Amino acid sequence: MKTEDRYEGLRYFFNIRKHAILSLLIFTLFFIGCSKDSDGTNETPKAVDKTANLKAAGESANDILSNDNFDKLLIEVAYVEDFRPKSDAITDFEAFLKKHTFKDNIEVMYNELPSPEKDSLSLNEIADLEKENRTAYNDGKTLAIYIYFADAPSETDDEDEDLVTLGAVYRNTSMVIHESTVKKLAKQSFLISEADIEAATLNHEFGHLFGLVDLGTTPVNEHEDPEAENHCNEENCLMRAELQFGTGMKKMLASRVSKGLSSAPGLDPECILDLQSNGGR
Repeated sequence: MKTEDRYEGLRYFFNIRKHAILSLLIFTLFFIGCSKDSDGTNETPKAVDKTANLKAAGESANDILSNDNFDKLLIEVAYVEDFRPKSDAITDFEAFLKKHTFKDNIEVMYNELPSPEKDSLSLNEIADLEKENRTAYNDGKTLAIYIYFADAPSETDDEDEDLVTLGAVYRNTSMVIHESTVKKLAKQSFLISEADIEAATLNHEFGHLFGLVDLGTTPVNEHEDPEAENHCNEENCLMRAELQFGTGMKKMLASRVSKGLSSAPGLDPECILDLQSNGGR
């Protein structure tokens, strides 16, 4: 064979190998690219619609009470370290919800948060903290509730006048419990515990999320206290105004315990009638 023919043959052989290797590389890159697309790593995260949880207090009363639109409650308990509510209080709270709503499926999740390092908190500041930290929102048939256990008292407290706030609702699925105030109040009485005050406060504030009194659930009969807006005028009712404030809470709970009654009062017949008219039990 001539030398130039041998070189021509080698060039042909190397060209074939070069094309084969190039084709293999292209196929490999294509396969890897398809694999990356198929495992979902490039998918855009699902956007969370928060608008349904940003309405006025009481606007979701029927959704909470009935199973028409939601059949599950997801309760996010957000708390500052060392201010987590007692398990007995949460157990009593769940029993209260199951007694007055048709939500038999209730899940409680806990979210420990750093302290905001505040001497007191306004409702606007609490709402801002919720915006930063809340993780649970309505999803499908699940209605989400956010409860913040704060390590600071309400900015409206006046301890010189014995006026302290234990809790408040500020949106349709949002409420705050001033756990620091709860702890201080419990230390002032040997008859009632932190769990007693927590349960009574949780139930009272959730009564407002139920729309009581005339806060989204229309009263069947007039029983709103003319001197305390959105509170009940019936004696020994959970929705009495004094249960929202420290001194009144302590006196009522201690009085009930001394009589051999359960510490936390229940809803009176008028409030129960209102709930039943709006989808509750």
